[in-house]
Amino acid sequence: MCDNDIHPGLIEDWSLTRRTFVATGIVAAGLASSAYAAENIVEKDVTVKTADGSADAALFHPAGKGSWPAVLIWPDIMGLRPVFREIGRRLAAQGYVVLVPNPFYRSKKAPVVEGNFDFGNAEARQTLFGYRAAMTDAGVAKDAVAYLAFLDAQPETAKGKKAGVQGYCMGGPLSFMTAAAVPARIGAVGSFHGGGLVTDQPDSPHLLIPKTKAAYLVAIAKNDDAREPKAKDVLKEAFNAAKRPATVEVYPADHGWCVPGSQVYDQSAAERAWAELTKLYKENLV
Repeated sequence: MCDNDIHPGLIEDWSLTRRTFVATGIVAAGLASSAYAAENIVEKDVTVKTADGSADAALFHPAGKGSWPAVLIWPDIMGLRPVFREIGRRLAAQGYVVLVPNPFYRSKKAPVVEGNFDFGNAEARQTLFGYRAAMTDAGVAKDAVAYLAFLDAQPETAKGKKAGVQGYCMGGPLSFMTAAAVPARIGAVGSFHGGGLVTDQPDSPHLLIPKTKAAYLVAIAKNDDAREPKAKDVLKEAFNAAKRPATVEVYPADHGWCVPGSQVYDQSAAERAWAELTKLYKENLV
């Protein structure tokens, strides 16, 4: 695993990196006036027991009686923070039981970054990459099993319906791993500017596709595609060979465009990606 596998599109251009991440430690104040009213969503801080310890996480579901499909959200390298709580809240408002874990619970409780973060600072950057390095593939698979079991233990979860998983940046590969770890449960996978989906290593996430039973949405950043132009074709070939339904598309936006609060956030492209995710879940979480 190298830095570029975790966060392609952000390693080689520090001017972009600094613009992108200097402001992401604290989400824009506008999120506080979200359209996803708190009275319509139940939000809880929870602890999930895993094979390696206890993961702190946030759980969301619609208020009122009912049951809804489960969705696991893997954050990017900055981890569980207010903007990913907002993403969880928004998804829950559409009728899902949503878990957003702190992927770095082995190293530190969330938020793992407090205040402003300068991704151009090598020492700070390596601290984050160290947290990621503590997550072995085997550990991620065990976490995925634990997170889905936790979701299925919630009375609000419609356990007879398939579950979804979506990830951002490093969360893209983690979503592929989740679909392979619990193939009987995961019906849909969304990857947004995922990093390192295709590598030349035997543990490349794209090699897991035949082990899964999900439909896929893979939204690729234009600068990631410029850096690895063959990756999208390898993914398409892998999906076709495994007979997995998939949309693989390069968006006209830079790495990180789906996460509000950064200066590369592209609202138009992010909303289009969200619309595609909504369609994916409606068609497959049944």
